[in-house]
Formats: sequence, structure tokens, C-alpha cells
Amino acid sequence: MDLTTLTETLLRAELVEDPTHLDALAEAHPADLADALETLEPAHGARVIVALPEPLRGAVFGYLERDSQAHLIAHLDDDGLVAIFEDMEADERVDVYLRLPEDRQPAVLAAISKPQRREIEVLAAFPEGTVGAIMTTEVAVLDRGLNVAEAMASLRRDAPNKETIYSAYIVDEARRLHGWVTLRDLILAEPTELLDEVMRTPPTTLRATDPREAAVRGIRDYDLIAVPVLDAGGVLIGLVTHDDAMDVAQAEATEDFLKVAGFDVGHGGHQAIGALGTQIKDASIAFLYRRRVVWLVLLVFGNIFSGAGLAFFEDTIASYVPLVFFLPLLIDSGGNAGAQAATLTVRALGTGELQIKDWGSMLGREVAVAALLGLTMAAAVSLLGLARGGPAIALVVASTMVSIVVVGSVIGASLPFLLSRLKLDPATASAPLITSIADATGVVLYFSIASTVLPMLDA
Repeated sequence: MDLTTLTETLLRAELVEDPTHLDALAEAHPADLADALETLEPAHGARVIVALPEPLRGAVFGYLERDSQAHLIAHLDDDGLVAIFEDMEADERVDVYLRLPEDRQPAVLAAISKPQRREIEVLAAFPEGTVGAIMTTEVAVLDRGLNVAEAMASLRRDAPNKETIYSAYIVDEARRLHGWVTLRDLILAEPTELLDEVMRTPPTTLRATDPREAAVRGIRDYDLIAVPVLDAGGVLIGLVTHDDAMDVAQAEATEDFLKVAGFDVGHGGHQAIGALGTQIKDASIAFLYRRRVVWLVLLVFGNIFSGAGLAFFEDTIASYVPLVFFLPLLIDSGGNAGAQAATLTVRALGTGELQIKDWGSMLGREVAVAALLGLTMAAAVSLLGLARGGPAIALVVASTMVSIVVVGSVIGASLPFLLSRLKLDPATASAPLITSIADATGVVLYFSIASTVLPMLDA
């Protein structure tokens, strides 16, 4: 059933109560149903999702964008919301619970089953942005005294209640982690072999208090489906799955991208759908204005330094008018070089490719690259200098181009490291900020070189 047909089916309200059509919808993938559901009015969508079969409701709701979930929640009574909660995975359930209006949380928490209530209480206790906040407690565990045949039978019984059984963890009576096996390991092993003979040491583990980015790195670096989460005593308390890590990676990339562009993302970076906290197509003019105005207003005042630099060298400008022609070209080149360097550095710091200790070697290489770039750009711009103002102007413009590209690149590459050292997000080194700093620096460099070199050549 294609998306258009699904949408048309859902839009016909009389079909919501028709079991025949509900069976047809149950054959569709939850992601496709979620896409179709988002085309409906929230009041109608709430009636539809409650009418879906039990295993499907939670899955469809989990695929909805966060703002769509909020719209549906507003039209669901507590019974309808509890019915959806019962079908959701533990980590998704607690995520939705924390976003409920505070006046609805107690009633919903009291109405769900005791095990699910306990899961919410445990997971909600971890701060946002930590591994504990994104992990699931639905872990497939096996007793280390079992053999392979018994382990397979245990997984078969527990599979409906676990998020994944492709990775199973071997624990003792105190639930301390001793090893892990994959489903492939069990299938290939002899049924009589003991788990102690089959299990391996997990390549990496996490603490619930680790930053959530650690889960992304663990899954990426070791090519895992899931990473176990332990408490301080080595007790297995949960795991982070590959799909949850992908959500984190997407959210972090979106947050960094928007910060580099100079957006005020607030706390949105810890949300599942992106750092603005809403879909751009649904965002109001007022919302987008608020997110963009702060940085731009601050940078207006930052650009005053560029104006002050021009005022300081007013006599030089009056004496050598052709200099003005090259001013936009030069300061833009410095800002562009700085923005490029900052973008590469922010990404490398965010993905763990670079650490703060790498600043020295990174800076040395950046200076070398920037010098080569500056020389290449200087060669091109010197021809314009000759044509526009003669050899003296060409020398000033070429010298400034090399200097400003090197300085802009150093600023762009260093500011993210400085912010990391201060325990701030390196993505705050936004392109508009780098450009403004490079502009002010470029004005001072340009006219300092001009006011020094040109009078000497004239003499």
C-alpha cells in the first residue's frame, strides 16, 4: 500500500472503526503510517492512532516527528495516551513522558503498569544529554551457567519483551556483566557448549553518566548493534541501540550546523527531531525571528570595530583612494578562510577526530595550508592591483591577502579549541562570529600594511 493510498484510507473517518481496513493498515510499515498520520488534523489523527491494533500504536507514534506527537497528545485523553504508552519501547516511552504537560504526568504514570512505571522513574532520573537518558532497560540477559541450547530457549521466551536479541549479555546473580554473545555466535555454536566457552568480552561499555556522544562513538568505532551500559559497580543496567545512536548523531549534527550558522538553538539539540525543536516548515515567523535575531544583533555591535578601524585610518584612505576598491575583497577572503577552518575543526572535535591536546599540531598544519592558499589568492589579486593602482598598491594588496588568510584561518581553527578548553560547545564558534572577527582584524591589517608600505615607496 503506497503512501497516497494510506493517507486516503486514514482520511476516511468511517474506516477507523472498520476492522477490515484496520487489518489492511496493520500490513503497512509503521514509518509509512506515521507519514500518512501527519497529514491529518490532530483531532482526527488522535482517533486513528487509538483505533490501530495494539502492537502498532506505539510503533507508529514513535515514528512521528516530535511536534506531531505534541499535537496528538493534546487531543488524546489519559486512557488513549496510556494505551499508546503500553505499546512503546522503554526509551521512547520515557522521552514522551518527560515532554508531557506537568499536570498530566501523575495521572499517566499512575495508570501504566508497575514495571513500565519503574522504567520511567529510573530513566527519567538521568540528566538530559547523558547515556542514561537515551538507553533502554529492555536488555536480553543470559545466566552464565547456561549452555547454548538453553540460552536459545531463553532468548526465544524473552524476545517479545526485549528491544533487541541480536546481542545478549551474560551476567551473574548480581547482574554483573561477564561477557556477551551475538545471535550468530549461538547459532554457530554446538548446543551443548557452555556460554562461558562461547562468550566474548564486550569491546566497549558505557556508564549511564557518560555524555550521549560516547554512545555514538562506541557504536561507530566498533561497528556494534548496541553497547551495554553499566553502573559504577559493573552491573548491567541498560544498553544503547544503533538506532538511538543514529538519532543522537543526527541531533548533534543538526545542532552544530545551526550553531555554526549563528542560530540560537536553546536546548533543542537534545531533541530527537533537530536542534530547533520544531520542523522548519511548521515554524512561525516569530519563532524563526527569535532564533536568528540574537546573534545578528550582537554581531552588529561587533562590526563597530571594523568601522572604528576605518575611521582610524581615514587619512591613509584619503591619500590612497584605490585601496577602498580592494577592501571588501580582502576582508571577505579572511572571513571565508576562517569560516572554512572553523567548520572543519568543529566537525573534527565533535566526532572525536581531534582532541584539545591536538591544537598545536593542527594549528601548525593550518598555518601552512593557509599560507599556500593566501599566496595563490595573492597572485590572482595582485594582477587586479596592478591594473587598478599600480605596483605599490599591488604589493600592499598581495601582502595583505596572505596575512589576512593566515590570520583568519588561525582564528577559525583556534576558537573552537578555546571554547572546548573553557568547557563550552565548540560549535558556538559560528561562521558569523568568525567572519566578524576576521573582518575587524582584516581592516586593521590592510590599512596598517598600507600606511607603512606606501609612504616608504613614495619616498
